[in-house]
Amino acid sequence: MRYMLIAGFALVVGIGPLRAQDVGLAVGAKAPVVAVEDLDGKPVDLGQYIGRQPMVLEFWATWCPLCKALEPSLKAAHARYGRTVRFVAIGVGVNQSPASIRRHLVEHPLPFPVLYDATGAAVRAYEAPTTSYIVVVNKAGTVSYTGTGDEQDIAAVLRRLTSD
Repeated sequence: MRYMLIAGFALVVGIGPLRAQDVGLAVGAKAPVVAVEDLDGKPVDLGQYIGRQPMVLEFWATWCPLCKALEPSLKAAHARYGRTVRFVAIGVGVNQSPASIRRHLVEHPLPFPVLYDATGAAVRAYEAPTTSYIVVVNKAGTVSYTGTGDEQDIAAVLRRLTSD
């Protein structure tokens, strides 16, 4: 596995996707409460979502090829579980702005909210090593899954999480 550093943000490149728990927060950790912004610059406290229902967070960028490749499976998981699981994309503050995200979403809409991590607080709190980083938080607010790459089976993770 090789890592590239682009504008201070590590991108994983090379052989296959990383599997769950190779990177980021430890499974079993309490999900961090951190503030990000909506695309209009208004603060959004992720704590309002944690501990209320299961949640999928994707650390995402308009320029991320792995995010684009992961998009169909995330949309399918959202179609299946979106009524009982909150999905949120966190736009990283590297080489994009709220305006560029809004422009991108016009042509490539997502069925769930995209927020913006202007200061990198969420990237740091969730130990996001790259874009396409997924964190699944259970209803109790505990990290149940982390992973990166375009071959993550989020539906399988949610199937296990929602059947418990």
